[in-house]
Amino acid sequence: MIRRARLSALLALVAVVSLAGCSGGNWEAECETKNGVIECAPGKRAPAPKVVGELLDGSRYDIAQDRGQVVVVNFWGSWCAPCVAEADDLEATYQATKDQGVRFLGVNINDGRDKAKAFEQGRVSYPSLFDPGSRVALDFQVPPNSVPATIVLDRDGRIAVVIRQAVRQEGLQPVVARVAAEKPAPDGSR
Repeated sequence: MIRRARLSALLALVAVVSLAGCSGGNWEAECETKNGVIECAPGKRAPAPKVVGELLDGSRYDIAQDRGQVVVVNFWGSWCAPCVAEADDLEATYQATKDQGVRFLGVNINDGRDKAKAFEQGRVSYPSLFDPGSRVALDFQVPPNSVPATIVLDRDGRIAVVIRQAVRQEGLQPVVARVAAEKPAPDGSR
């Protein structure tokens, strides 16, 4: 009986800690939230987690290679109707901002590799990580509650914007351009 009570208490503690980890932490409360979009001022941004993995084409990716660039990370699945709807807007924003030092990275979740590749073909020209277990999403301090979700990282590798809904070019491009226009901190910190 005591063993069962301890196990129940331990499971409850794990659940509370897990939920607290997914809440976004204190920094989110200091950021401006409007219509499902969280924007953080440079001094209030949390660092992005380490993002490494296998791209859909089988090559390796490490977000460290894009340090100094703005990185737009989009979480998607081929089964997700809003993901299909936003793909053209993401690609158009990528094409419009890539010369400003902006990189895009898709993160495919809950798909088989063949379905993910078929979805991307002819839709987007930027790479996507193959993440069927959603490990990358869970590693972010603000894991997406659902897909699609888009996170904009500044040139210092910090979370500048979190969008928890499908994006349109006319809404995303000005946000990306604004973050791209910021100067990185001389020492990489703000």
